[in-house]
Amino acid sequence: MIDLFKPTFDWIRDDFRSYPVRFGLELLAWAISIGCSITMALTVPNPPLLALYPVWIVGCSIYAWAAYTRRSFGMLANYLLLTTIDTIGLIRMLT
Repeated sequence: MIDLFKPTFDWIRDDFRSYPVRFGLELLAWAISIGCSITMALTVPNPPLLALYPVWIVGCSIYAWAAYTRRSFGMLANYLLLTTIDTIGLIRMLT
């Protein structure tokens, strides 16, 4: 069974070794994403958007930077668009 996951573990190890800062920040962004999703699910119909929006925007920005360093245009475009949409939503909520 371990042999089945060996290529995946090797890939994760290689990814960490190639750019440890990016690896750590991507883990942070992942934790932010999961944390925001769980918070949203537990607090509907009145989620704490004023707290969640800025955290979510930071996570998307981290993902955008990571995508840029990976030279991944599709992921970069996705996370730049999400960052932009959510920043506009936050500004609209505050004004």
